[in-house]
Amino acid sequence: MTEATCISAINPEHGERRVGSIGLRLPYQAMKCVLLDDEGRYQRDCELEEQGVIVVKGPNVFSGYKDPRNNKGAFIDDWLITGDLARQDSEGYFWLTGRAKDLIIRGGHNIDPKVIEDVLSNHPAVELVAAIGQPDAYAGELPCAYITLNKNTAVGVDELMDYARKNIPERAAIPVSLEIIDAMPLTAVGKIFKPALRKLSIERVLAAAIQQAGYSAEVRVESDEKLGVLACIDKPSDKSGIKSVLDLFTLAYQYSDA
Repeated sequence: MTEATCISAINPEHGERRVGSIGLRLPYQAMKCVLLDDEGRYQRDCELEEQGVIVVKGPNVFSGYKDPRNNKGAFIDDWLITGDLARQDSEGYFWLTGRAKDLIIRGGHNIDPKVIEDVLSNHPAVELVAAIGQPDAYAGELPCAYITLNKNTAVGVDELMDYARKNIPERAAIPVSLEIIDAMPLTAVGKIFKPALRKLSIERVLAAAIQQAGYSAEVRVESDEKLGVLACIDKPSDKSGIKSVLDLFTLAYQYSDA
């Protein structure tokens, strides 16, 4: 991230490179996982193998944004809150498990979901809309959107996609997929529950990738304390072939009979 001069951790060139890990913190770059409450307040440092939000500090970390309003929730004392969820193992390697912030990161390009949601919510047929990042083997994430419609309205996905292309000002933010669903998953206080939508997008993308490669399997996504999300592959037609497909994605997976 540019706020920390681009890089904070890396797998060592002349040491053990752990596939799936973002590696060890750089020298002079302090880095740890912490638990935050629902308001983003610091609770405590995480134990080893416990998922939390990555925070960093060091001479490479910037002192704050020019607009002071953007600094709210960006720091804990002098620690920068990255918004990435991860766990740290006993040998210091960090493993990303998700993201606390809603940003969609498309090949290093940060996209605010609100850019997509504000436009689509202006369509007269749309009741609720939620934009998230779906996994992509090349870009890491691509924007997609889930939509519920107002009662007694009828609109197709093609019309909504055309509306998005014409009205979303940021080209990279135009969703690659739009899906109309019957009901939006909500929290107990009525907020859209995006983790449920992320699971749906992972299941859809991985199942399609497996099918396009000429294999068959059923994909279901579960929550995992260490990994954040885990793709479970049921009834695989060819484990080695499907592995070559799934290894293109930065997602944890296992076969159901593992």
